[in-house]
Amino acid sequence: MAELRIRPAVPADIPTILAMVRELAVYENEPLSTVEASEADLMRDCFGERANCEVLIGEVDGATQGFTLFLHNYSTWLGRAGMHVEDLYVREAARGTGLGRKLLAHVARIARQRHCKRLELSVLHWNPARSFYEKLGFRELEEWRPYRLSDEGFARLAAEADLV
Repeated sequence: MAELRIRPAVPADIPTILAMVRELAVYENEPLSTVEASEADLMRDCFGERANCEVLIGEVDGATQGFTLFLHNYSTWLGRAGMHVEDLYVREAARGTGLGRKLLAHVARIARQRHCKRLELSVLHWNPARSFYEKLGFRELEEWRPYRLSDEGFARLAAEADLV
C-alpha cells in the first residue's frame, strides 16, 4: 500500500507547484500560455510578508504527486470566514490512491481549526472529478453562477474609481 503524506509547502516546492499548475492547465484543455504565474508570484503570494494563499503538498511514497492551493473568503450572512480551494491537482499516476481526498481533508481540518463555516471550490462542468467531490459531500450550487471580470473590462472598471 502506498504511503500518503500531506505537508505544508515550503519555498523550495515552488518550481514543482508551478509545474503542476501547468499540468493542470493541460488537463483542463487550456493553452500553457494562459498560465501567467511565475515562481516570483508564488513566492510573494504563498510565502511573502502578506501571503494571500497557502499550499499543501501531497506525496506518495516520498514523491510529490499533488497539491492544493487555498485561501480564506468571507460570508457576511454567516459572519464568518470560509475557505476556498482554488486548485486541487493530483498527477495522473497518483489518481485513485486517496491523495486528493487526503489533501481536501487537511484543508477541511485547517478550516475547522480556524473556525471557518464552510469549504468551497469550483469545478468545470465536464470534469469527471465532480463525482469525487459529490461523494465527499460537496453539492453543486445550481442557483449561483460564477462571473469573472478580467483584462480590459477589469482595467476599465478600476479606472472608473478615479472618475468619482
